[in-house]
Amino acid sequence: MATNTLSSRSPAPASAAPASAAPTPWRPPKALVSFGMRPVNSVATIGRAAKLAVQVVRYCVTDAISGRLPWGELITQAWTLYKVTALPAIMMAVPFGAMVAVQISGLINQVGANSLVGAASGVGIVRQGAPITAGLLMGGAAASAIASDLGARAIREELDALRVMGINPVRHLVVPRVLALIILAPVLCAIIIASSVAASFILSVTVSDVATGTFWLSFGAFAKMSDVWFAMAKAIVFSAIVGIVSSLRGMEAKGGPRGVADAVNSSVVLNVVGILFANLAITQLQTMFFPMRVA
Repeated sequence: MATNTLSSRSPAPASAAPASAAPTPWRPPKALVSFGMRPVNSVATIGRAAKLAVQVVRYCVTDAISGRLPWGELITQAWTLYKVTALPAIMMAVPFGAMVAVQISGLINQVGANSLVGAASGVGIVRQGAPITAGLLMGGAAASAIASDLGARAIREELDALRVMGINPVRHLVVPRVLALIILAPVLCAIIIASSVAASFILSVTVSDVATGTFWLSFGAFAKMSDVWFAMAKAIVFSAIVGIVSSLRGMEAKGGPRGVADAVNSSVVLNVVGILFANLAITQLQTMFFPMRVA
């Protein structure tokens, strides 16, 4: 009898264990990478600003010697920036001078020395108030005008078109704006000094009962011509910072209208920070070599 033998089958091999995948390398979060690149980006921005400043100085000297300086554009930009900053300068200077007179007179009257209100106005306004106010005005109103103008040209590719035609945008757009700001700075500082001192004088005479001659005597005893020259020099340095930073941020604007808005915002912030640091450095030099003395 034939026996049916079942063909023995070996059990199916167990499925091989999946090979262990290589460990994924750790990558820092994007926020951490972005935060870590900020110092590098800051140094790069300072380098580009320094390069732009060197180009502006070179073109100012060479074009002034060769007679190719764009005087028409320079006058147009100076008048435009003056219209933007003149009225706000007066509106900021009058309350500033009044604030100095009211606060100082309230303190000085308690010790019976209200004749020193003029001295406080001279020291506070001429040495610090006027140049800082002029710098902040240029860093706000003038910087917004420059950055928005150049930013709009950048997103419309006008700057690239000028480069294709062999026209240097720095030479024909940045240089007139920087020179216009430098010319405008002493005028703006003088307007602020005159408005602030006049407001302080009127309030001191009418409110604090300070004699007219006493105010001007104490004012002249503490405020010197060197303080006025330093105030003008501060305003010129601030205008150069504003012109370079605003032009750089405007020319590097990308991404449409939002990019222009970001360029304006960043230029205003950078200008304010740069002006404060520059004022600190110049004030330290002034205190070291020209200490305040009573005439």
